Amino acid sequence: MAVAVLTSLAEPLSVVEDDNRHARGAFFTPQAIADFLASWAIRTPDATVLDPTCGESVFLIAAGRHLRTLGADLSHLDSQVYGIDLHAPSLDASVALLTEMGLDAHLTAEDVFDVPTPDQLGCPLPLMDAVVGNPPFVRYQEHRGEARRRSVQAALRQGVRLSGLASSWASVVIHASGFLKPDGRLAMVLPAELLTVHYAEPVRQWLRNRFSGVTLVMFERLQFEDALENVVLLLAHGSGGCDSFQLKYVSDASDLAQLQFGDAISVLPASQGKWTDLLLPISQRRLYRQAVEKSFVPLDTYGSPTLGTVTGGNDFFTLSDATKEEFGLREEHLKKICPPGTRHLRSLSFGMGDWNQLREAGERVWLLHPEPTHRSAGLQRYIAFGKSQGIDSAYKCQIRSPWWRPPAVAVPDLFFTYMSHRYPRLIANTARVSFVNSMHGLRLKKEAPAQAKAALPLLMLNSVTMLGAEVVGRSYGGGILKMEPREAAALPLPKPNCLAAAWEILRPERDALNRQLQNGLWTNVVARVDEVLLRQVLGLSTDDGCTLHGAARDLRARRLTRGTPADGDA
Repeated sequence: MAVAVLTSLAEPLSVVEDDNRHARGAFFTPQAIADFLASWAIRTPDATVLDPTCGESVFLIAAGRHLRTLGADLSHLDSQVYGIDLHAPSLDASVALLTEMGLDAHLTAEDVFDVPTPDQLGCPLPLMDAVVGNPPFVRYQEHRGEARRRSVQAALRQGVRLSGLASSWASVVIHASGFLKPDGRLAMVLPAELLTVHYAEPVRQWLRNRFSGVTLVMFERLQFEDALENVVLLLAHGSGGCDSFQLKYVSDASDLAQLQFGDAISVLPASQGKWTDLLLPISQRRLYRQAVEKSFVPLDTYGSPTLGTVTGGNDFFTLSDATKEEFGLREEHLKKICPPGTRHLRSLSFGMGDWNQLREAGERVWLLHPEPTHRSAGLQRYIAFGKSQGIDSAYKCQIRSPWWRPPAVAVPDLFFTYMSHRYPRLIANTARVSFVNSMHGLRLKKEAPAQAKAALPLLMLNSVTMLGAEVVGRSYGGGILKMEPREAAALPLPKPNCLAAAWEILRPERDALNRQLQNGLWTNVVARVDEVLLRQVLGLSTDDGCTLHGAARDLRARRLTRGTPADGDA
C-alpha cells in the first residue's frame, strides 16, 4: 500500500479531475516523456527518486516501472520513490494508480516549498539520486502573495535570486535540486521560456554553474494538447559547473525511445541573455551568427528605441476630432499623434496624408497636452469630465501635476511596432507627429547615414533581421512577438555600407514594394529584399539565403503554434 500523508481515501482518476487544474498550472505529462526522463535519471536498482510536484503520479509510475526493470526490490519502493504535492485529490488518485499497478511510493501532501531540503533542519526526505517531474507552470500574474514569497525564499536558499516576473516552474526546479546528491540527476519537463525570456536568466546561469553536464531535448511539435507552451526536456547531472551544453532535436515524444546521445550537438550558450537561437539546428544557428557578425549591427547603432507617451488612460487623453469639437477644445490644447495601435501602419512611411485620412475616419489623432496655465471653458469641461470618470485616480495621473497634462515625448524619426504576430517593423514618421505607448519610437543619431530614415523600413524586411527578431524578442501566448526597447535595440540591421548599397538598388522599386506591403504581400517583399541584400550585396549563396529564410519561418511557426493571429494584425 502506498504511503501517503493524506486525510481522504483514494478515488478513481476520473473523479479527481477538476476545473482548477489550469489555474494550478498542472498539465498531464505524456507517458512517453515520463518514461524517458525516468529511465535517463534512474541508473541503479537501489536509486532514490523524487517528483517534487507529483500530481497524479505519471512520473512515480514511470520511476517504479523502471526500477522494477532494473531489478529493484518492490517491497522497498516506499523508501526509494517519493512524491510531494499540495493537491490532496491528486495524491488520492496516485495511491489508487500505484496500488493498481503493484507499485509503491512515499507521498507527502504539502507545498514543496514548505519541505526543507536535506541541508536544513527537519528535512523528512533523504538525499536523492534522481529528481524527475513536470513543475506547475503558473505565470507571475497568478503566482503571487504568500505562495510567491515562499517560492522565492526557497530558490534563494539555493543561491538563486529570481525576478518578480518569474513563473512558478523556475522556483520548483531550483528548490528541487537541493534534494539531489552531488552526483545526482535532474530530469524535468520545462517550458521553452527557459530559453527565451529575461526572467529565466538566473535559471540559465544557475544551470551552467550548478551541473557538470546539461542536455536539452527540443521538440518540433507541441507535446501537451491542453497547453499553448512549447517545452524542452532538461537533463542535468553532477555538480561543479559546465562549459557547454548538449542539444538533441526530436519531432515528438514518440521519438524519445530511440534517442541516442552519442551524436548530440555541443553548444556554448551565451554567457548572458536569452538562448532562443538554441531552438535552431546548428547549421542554421552558425549561418545566422556568421551573417550577423560580418554584415549587421544592432539597431541602436542607428538610434535608440524609446517608449511612447504613457498617459494613464489612452481612452481619455487621446481624442478624435468629434470629441475635440464636442468639448470645444482648441488645437493649442492638443498635439498631433499617430493614433494608438498599429493596424493602420501598413506602409513604409506615415505622412500627413495618412494622418488626415485617419482624422476624417474618426480615429484618435490628438493627444491632450495643454499648457498648465490654460483655463479655457472647453478645457475645463473636459477636465471635469475626466474627473467624473475617475481618470485622475489612475496611478500615472496621481504622480504628475497637473494630472491632466501627460508628458508628450519627442517626435521620433521612425515608429517601431513592438508587438505583432508577423514581424516588427520600422515606419518613417514623415508626418512628424508624436505617439503614445502602443509603439516605440526611434530618433536617428546625428552620425546615422542620410538615407537611413527612408531605407531602414524596407531593408529591415530581410530574413536575417526577421530571424533576429525571433531570437531577441519575447514570445507570448497567442503567438505574439513583443520587443521592449532593450530588445529592439539589439535587433540586427544591415551595416550602413550594406544598407546604402542595397538601398541604391531598391530605391527605384520602393513605391511598388510599398504597394505590395499594403496589400499584405509581405512575403514577396521579403523575397525581393533578400535577393538584393543577402545575395547581391552580401554575396550569400542561394542555399544560404534559403536556409536563413527557413530558420526565420520555422521560429515564427513555432511561436505561432501558441495561438492564432488576430485579424488584421501587421
